[in-house]
Amino acid sequence: MRRLAFFAILIVAFLPPVARASDIVVATIGPMTGQYAIFGEQLRRGAALAVETINAAGGVLGRKVRLEVGDDACDPKQAVAEAHRVAARKVALVAGHYCSSSSIPASAIYQEAGILQITPASTAPALTDDAYRRGWRTVFRTYGRDDAQAKVAGRLLLERFAGTNIAILHDKSSYGRGLADETRAVLRKGGRKETLYEAITQGDRDFTALVSKMKAARIGAIYLGGYHTEAGLIARQARDQALDAVLISGDALVTDEFWKIAGPAGAGTLMTFAPDPRQEPVAKAVVAQFRAGGYEPEGYALYTYAAIQVWAAAATAARSLRAGAVASALRAGAFDTVVGRLRFDAKGDVVDPKYAVYAWRDGRYEVAIPAPR
Repeated sequence: MRRLAFFAILIVAFLPPVARASDIVVATIGPMTGQYAIFGEQLRRGAALAVETINAAGGVLGRKVRLEVGDDACDPKQAVAEAHRVAARKVALVAGHYCSSSSIPASAIYQEAGILQITPASTAPALTDDAYRRGWRTVFRTYGRDDAQAKVAGRLLLERFAGTNIAILHDKSSYGRGLADETRAVLRKGGRKETLYEAITQGDRDFTALVSKMKAARIGAIYLGGYHTEAGLIARQARDQALDAVLISGDALVTDEFWKIAGPAGAGTLMTFAPDPRQEPVAKAVVAQFRAGGYEPEGYALYTYAAIQVWAAAATAARSLRAGAVASALRAGAFDTVVGRLRFDAKGDVVDPKYAVYAWRDGRYEVAIPAPR
């Protein structure tokens, strides 16, 4: 019996520490696997460092915060399953999802469970528009909407590509089609009509026929509402067919993975994204922490960090973890975060988001047109 007891003690000693019942549980959910896993890592890294920093400062309302990570693979059905899982865990916050097609169906589960949702990356206007129309007040985002981003892309097409045949493509996703259609609306409002409007399918790898069609139509600018994987393949296959057109897309290209796929064919590709949060003076110390750990906080890592930051600050201001009380505090305040000062409107959207235009060259993206101040 003593021998058995001895081994039992050894087993317990090597088990991970059990969270205390008093811990506040928050979650981040995104594509931790699949073709968009690079973005899931951004969410996970950003949330983990934010939680670590908050705990080092004493936690929230005197309690430690514990992070759970969920994988939705950017699949709506899996996103709903993950939402039900964390709802059963009674988490105080979900910092997620990444894909709008995941955030939108999951938001209904969070609303019913009384869980605050702050996405750092889902940009489809329908997420907050629909929530507001239904009377839901616990859906927020720390990043801008596609209709704001599309104004920048649309103006770019109107001003820089006057007299150029334009193709508008989308990948049928909530994000991709929404961004393409919003950009198309700006283009048409400016008196221009695209030459081609085509849908592609996420996961496809052969765009030869589409490139041939664009070449026959003498396309000089391609606007893609979609993700970095398909964008990189289209850029590469366009070069293979000597289609000399500029590829333009949105913030889903803000990852080094785009260049790994496109290679030199990605040179000159333009994309819209917020002013790089890594350059914010307030982010300097946090960026240094990420880099000291061997991670470059590109894309949405800092926006996820900011989502945890504003939740912690609002919960402290409200002296409550209840979603409704924290949501009211979020709308009432202004929050200094790692991505700058954030304020939220009635829908839960960031007030006055800014966008710059970036150009890809030599494996890096740099500002081509600065965001307005």
